[in-house]
Amino acid sequence: MEETISLKELLQTLKKRMALILAITLTAVIVSGVVSFFFLTPIYQASTQILVNQKNDEQAMYNSSQVQTNLQLINTYSEIIKSNRILDIVADELNLGLTTEELKGQITVSNQNESQVINISVLDENPDTAADIANTVANVFAKEVVHIMNVDNVSILAEAAVTNGQAPVKPQPVLNIAIALVVGLMAGVGLAFLLEYLDNTVKDEQDVERQLELPILGVISVIDDKAMEEIKHGRSARKTKARGETVGS
Repeated sequence: MEETISLKELLQTLKKRMALILAITLTAVIVSGVVSFFFLTPIYQASTQILVNQKNDEQAMYNSSQVQTNLQLINTYSEIIKSNRILDIVADELNLGLTTEELKGQITVSNQNESQVINISVLDENPDTAADIANTVANVFAKEVVHIMNVDNVSILAEAAVTNGQAPVKPQPVLNIAIALVVGLMAGVGLAFLLEYLDNTVKDEQDVERQLELPILGVISVIDDKAMEEIKHGRSARKTKARGETVGS
């Protein structure tokens, strides 16, 4: 016998387990909010931009082939920026107690839309430190690339700066809470249906038909305590009346 679940049964399950679903969702939201606001360390981002281009006094023979050559160098430059050759010098100049590998983990190098601009982003717990690292990396690279590649086509386009009231890039409490809300709701609904699936107790005639695959011939009604009291009271009243009639006759 194939077992089917109707939409009504699904809604009944959700309604019956609503307290559980709300409890799990609320717990997930509260935990996410507390962790985001009180336990996660704010991380700030600072970015600087460098331009891969010929110097002004070398622009006389500027043409599209030079632009294409510079674009082809972008990937190479991105690798050089995060190389030990550059970051070792940066670590020594800043003297922050950070190793080359730690610096490498904080730095992101990107190039958008195949432009000649390379963006150097740095993440750090201190916004001033992030800006110092970004600017130092850009300056060291601009100097060292002349010796590494034997070309002088890099200039600083924009330096990293710290603004008043700069907000951290992470954590993002609102986003974390929204994700926790969705995850908690899904977990609550999933657990509700799991408990309903594992619940094999017989509660009504439909459960008997479904589990035993037998038709229901009759149902014995449940008499509650109040009904029993009324029945007993009715019997007592009839007996008293009967005795009275017997005595009168």
